[in-house]
Amino acid sequence: MDLELEGKIALVTGGSRGIGRAIAGKLAAEGCDVALVARTEADLEKAAKEIARDTNRRVEICAADLRTPESTDAVESVVRSAFGRLDILINNAGAVRGGPFLDVEDDQWGDGFALKFFGCVRMCRAFWPMLKESNGAVVNMSGTFAQVPHHNFMIGGAVNAAVMNFSKALANLGLVDDVNVNCIFPGGVAGTDVLTRNTAKQAEIDGITVEDAMARNLAAQGIRRFATPEDVAIYVSFLASPVARHVQGINAVIDGGAMKGL
Repeated sequence: MDLELEGKIALVTGGSRGIGRAIAGKLAAEGCDVALVARTEADLEKAAKEIARDTNRRVEICAADLRTPESTDAVESVVRSAFGRLDILINNAGAVRGGPFLDVEDDQWGDGFALKFFGCVRMCRAFWPMLKESNGAVVNMSGTFAQVPHHNFMIGGAVNAAVMNFSKALANLGLVDDVNVNCIFPGGVAGTDVLTRNTAKQAEIDGITVEDAMARNLAAQGIRRFATPEDVAIYVSFLASPVARHVQGINAVIDGGAMKGL
């Protein structure tokens, strides 16, 4: 299927590794020029070099910590100077830590919201005029804990639920301004820092090995395997594309069937 993405400009936060890197690579392969945002410049340079080599598309980078309001200005400056417009915004930055409720301090709660939620809000606000002008698309990354709370992952659940609510409201504005907005809920994604770290934390809490915790997690969910970053990238690229124009305001779960409720 032709996703009609040739010549589009896409911005991917958290774009240097894991899911974000896979999304950026897929969008470029479909014909987009891309801007990548992450904190570590070396990781960004590596990802940009690989994507440009594999797709022959233009790739720009901006090393920024989206926890701070100033970082949004830096990202906007890069996009304006490099491309002058934006068609697609992917808010993927933010890996929220888990832990037992009584062990999680205020600063961890604040950090969780600062990057994944407020970073997303600021990016949407900064780039909305460009997206309105291009009749573009926004895809925000949430997570299944938004709908299935867990006592050892309260920060992640709360932050993801906030992203979900924000995305739904933004989609309503998108109907007024002709911008598509959707929200993705990945389950466990193999090879990502989030799955590795959270599984290690659960193993520590339960006094088992990480391997046993991973196997138990799969068995409990009753799924064939964990997702790959490429699985998520395909879904995101579709939702960000013109061919998905009538898909608006959805909370799109991609978890292999782990979430059994309606």
